[in-house]
Amino acid sequence: MAKIRIVGISFDHMHMGDLLRQVHDHPEAEIAAIFDPDRARMQDAVETFAIPEARVFTDFDACMAAGPYDVAILCAAPADHARYTERLAPHGMHVFVEKPFAASAGDARRMIAAMAGTGRQLVINWPLRWVESHVTAKRLIDEGLIGDLLEVHFYDGNRGPLYHLADKVEVSPEEVERQKPTSWWYKRASGGGSLLDYMGYGATLGTWFMGGEAPLEVTCTVDDTPGIEVDQHAIAVLRYARGLSRLETRWGTFTDPWAHQPQPTCGFTFVGTDGTLASPDYAAAVTVQTRARPDRHDIPVDPLPEGSRNAIEHVVGCIARGEAVGGPLDPALCLTAQRIVDTAMRSAQEKRTLELLP
Repeated sequence: MAKIRIVGISFDHMHMGDLLRQVHDHPEAEIAAIFDPDRARMQDAVETFAIPEARVFTDFDACMAAGPYDVAILCAAPADHARYTERLAPHGMHVFVEKPFAASAGDARRMIAAMAGTGRQLVINWPLRWVESHVTAKRLIDEGLIGDLLEVHFYDGNRGPLYHLADKVEVSPEEVERQKPTSWWYKRASGGGSLLDYMGYGATLGTWFMGGEAPLEVTCTVDDTPGIEVDQHAIAVLRYARGLSRLETRWGTFTDPWAHQPQPTCGFTFVGTDGTLASPDYAAAVTVQTRARPDRHDIPVDPLPEGSRNAIEHVVGCIARGEAVGGPLDPALCLTAQRIVDTAMRSAQEKRTLELLP
């Protein structure tokens, strides 16, 4: 069988390197081309994956003409997601978007509309979907271990988006400060800020845990740092028909959770009618209380199954089988989460509680 041909579009997001590594390591996929207007931003990937110069493009139309491709991985700044998706859709490929979905629900709907009728899928990737502890938590919740789910509490983030490159290669604090004034992560117009970067994780996986249910209202507040035009800390309270949940995002955790779990602990905590469950990021076990056993006790995480050990492996398998992606990768579910994020952003701006925006 011919390998699935994957093109990488835009290196704004450092996760492009991680995703290209997953493509490179997959026996049924290949890096067919990469594109970015700035040749220098692609150089590390060219060297790391030995990408031939004939597959490296700084002109979008030339890159498309060198196809066809089966899948495009899009790692642009959020404000450019809709524009790129609209340009990619006519070329007959699946579009795999690295989180967040978009800069707004309006842009997200543009992306869904662009892909409608193409016969190809729009896929939104949230890397926390591939964390064993959270997948295990979803299984246990669905099995009814803690009864009906009432509350989802999310705290997550890292030291900041400029502290690491692909493969979590660390950047010095001095270099971080040098990059801040020009980085899209710190530009409101580009879709920067911790709220858009990380609250989408909590809103998307939270909606998944909640079985697709949307909140009724959102109340949010953010920090205001002189000289920084975007938020670096955001807290949102979501009112559901069944109770209150909380989503908190932070650029500036004491340590990065994949290196040393900070305090507060990054991850999810769930409250149900018959128990509680804590699912820290990257943990080897989840911690549970139930009415039958109210003492806190650990349940080891489930290993991710072959075929779904990472995003590329999962999506390549779905494409090969002709299956639609589901859960947090499904744009319909992600649209509900984007509405939560949009409402949180407006709530913070207007300093008041808002009904969930349409």
